[in-house]
Amino acid sequence: MSNSKNQNAIDALNEIMELELAGVVKYTHYALMINGYNRIPVVAWMKSNAQEGLIHAHKAGEMVTLLGGHPSLKIGSLLENVLHDVGDILRESLEHEKKALAGYYKLLQIAEASNSVLLQEYARQMIVQEEMHHDEVNKMLRKPNEVGAFAA
Repeated sequence: MSNSKNQNAIDALNEIMELELAGVVKYTHYALMINGYNRIPVVAWMKSNAQEGLIHAHKAGEMVTLLGGHPSLKIGSLLENVLHDVGDILRESLEHEKKALAGYYKLLQIAEASNSVLLQEYARQMIVQEEMHHDEVNKMLRKPNEVGAFAA
């Protein structure tokens, strides 16, 4: 990969790292704000997502250093809607998952243009994981017996 293509990939990876770290903070906050009958399993799910976000951020940082870059110390946007109903939190989570997916798809485009199989495979693996997260949240937002996808 040439230096400019490396830099494009490094920039995309740093954006992903920042987004994943924001997810760690958001999911940790969400876990603290959950109330109601389903609190225990929803809190456990939120904590699990926070831990996975940290793993994803670390992987992105490792890819940055593999390419000769410097991992970002920034964290993505932490704005919240300040509504703490489980549905509101899940809708906010769905938006976060959409942004993560967009970041990985952007990286995949860069990787395909640079013919980097390593980056392509990494991006594809992460897209699969993020698509699954998106689907989990989507299903959580559906009403019982509702078959179609949640309309955001």
